[in-house]
Amino acid sequence: MSSTTLYGGVSGRRVTVRDLAAAKERGERWPMITAYDAMTARVFDAAGIPVLLVGDSAAMVVYGYDSTLPVTVDDLLSLTAAVVRGSSRALVVADLPFGSYQTSPGQALESAARFMKEAGAHAVKLEGGRRVVPQVEALVSAGVPVMAHLGLTPQSVNALGGYRVQGRGEAGDELMADAKDLERAGAFSVVLECVPADLAERVTASLSIPTIGIGAGAATDAQVLVWQDMMGLTPSPARFVKRYADLGAELDRAARAFADEVVGGSFPAPEHTYS
Repeated sequence: MSSTTLYGGVSGRRVTVRDLAAAKERGERWPMITAYDAMTARVFDAAGIPVLLVGDSAAMVVYGYDSTLPVTVDDLLSLTAAVVRGSSRALVVADLPFGSYQTSPGQALESAARFMKEAGAHAVKLEGGRRVVPQVEALVSAGVPVMAHLGLTPQSVNALGGYRVQGRGEAGDELMADAKDLERAGAFSVVLECVPADLAERVTASLSIPTIGIGAGAATDAQVLVWQDMMGLTPSPARFVKRYADLGAELDRAARAFADEVVGGSFPAPEHTYS
């Protein structure tokens, strides 16, 4: 992988956490996109996206909940397995859902082991700062690569008082300390969600591991978006989302055209019919 770029490169093998570390050393930015099924995973993988995240955002965009909290390990296992089967190059990261790792390092390892053994995930992601350092240490010691997540942590939305920008003022110093603690614990990267751009820039400069921004400005080492948000399927996306397509409108157009042809009797036509 070192002879090619991380994004869009061709290597004949999966991207690894070492490749991500090497990209940081080269100053090379890279994209991460969520995926929840084999077909979209195949598309994103073929497009050269080096990291696919099976996020607990599936609670909302797949299962229809109004937050990430209700989704379970069993809910995400089948989605993760599908993404692994649908991809051949991307590093597949599985979110550890709420309630699957907070109790103890042992619980975290048990949950992560299921994602690695049953779904074929290559890494896991968990939310929180210093309070989850023991979990990160236990997972890394067991050979599980860990992506950390700071700032707006959706699993803690009730404690945070809603979906709000995090890390302003003195809270920025706490986030910086959390990031350094997670790096020392062995996390291979850290997501920074909804934090001031200047704070994200300082955290990125202070860490040797990659930072992945979502609503954190342009200075992070990587960027991640939920694919339904960036493709125009979400009615009211967050401010940090840029729409790269309007699949919602296209799906609506296609569904109406199909329905009109069925009602009018023009579909199926002779070319769609067996003699």
